[in-house]
Amino acid sequence: MHIRVLGSAAGGGFPQWNCNCRQCTGVRNGSLRAQRRTQSSIAVSDDGEQWILCNASPDIRVQLESFPALQPARRLRDTAIGAVVLLDSQIDHCTGLLSLREGCPHTVWCTERVREDLSSGFPLFTLLKHWNGGLQWQCIGLDREPFRIAACPNLQFRAIPLVSNAPPYSPNRGNPQPGDTLGLLIEDRRTGASVFYAPGLGQVDAEVASWMRHADCLLLDGTLWRDDEMRVCEVGQSLGSEMGHLAQSGPGGMLDVLEGFSRQRKILIHINNTNPILDEDSAERALLDRRGIEVAYDGLSITL
Repeated sequence: MHIRVLGSAAGGGFPQWNCNCRQCTGVRNGSLRAQRRTQSSIAVSDDGEQWILCNASPDIRVQLESFPALQPARRLRDTAIGAVVLLDSQIDHCTGLLSLREGCPHTVWCTERVREDLSSGFPLFTLLKHWNGGLQWQCIGLDREPFRIAACPNLQFRAIPLVSNAPPYSPNRGNPQPGDTLGLLIEDRRTGASVFYAPGLGQVDAEVASWMRHADCLLLDGTLWRDDEMRVCEVGQSLGSEMGHLAQSGPGGMLDVLEGFSRQRKILIHINNTNPILDEDSAERALLDRRGIEVAYDGLSITL
């Protein structure tokens, strides 16, 4: 199985266009040792030729340009995108579908709740009907049963409902329901190797932890270092827990959770511009290094 990190930042990217925090300023003027990042998405493949997008970032166009495998040029107009799987209905995970409109119809896998959000509050399914049939919905159930996607027949997907938060245009905002946010366990049926992908993760309960233990590689929510980070950096008032993201530090944080996962490769993704782990010289980044936890970057390629 091939995994490509197309984008590794949280909403707004890094640096965020309207942010002058220490880190965004530092990456712009070169005083901070850090890599620029686009908004998060990954692509997976069983053969390196046909690919499935897991979320469609607003930065999809530049991400496609930076990864030639997704533009194989077999025909006058062509793509290697065989399907799109949406893990939630957040703007930073689905707006890229608008930029893919010239290639419609696209097969889009998501839960019924996500489809409802994207047919009402943010009506992508409705809008894109005007482009060659738009988005062809395939329902992801909440029964934890595996499903397969024709573009990559050797991969098996399993959707795990997560506790996070729905977007502001969802009726479930502040009262998340099963199906608003998913984690994906993706397994190569030939080798048994697997990855657990969860860019939006507010709690790790016993069930989620058990599915994580099945995986060889964990690509997990790395949005914030501390729960009150937005307040401390004076860029917002929301706590990470209110936004549906489990912070890395503090009792019960992601660092504590990952202490019990010695076998897996551990990688943080969906990293907010305020998170000090983006600073490669920070004490927080050094702590991750000592614990064997990686920080995803755009263009990271993983083979399992």
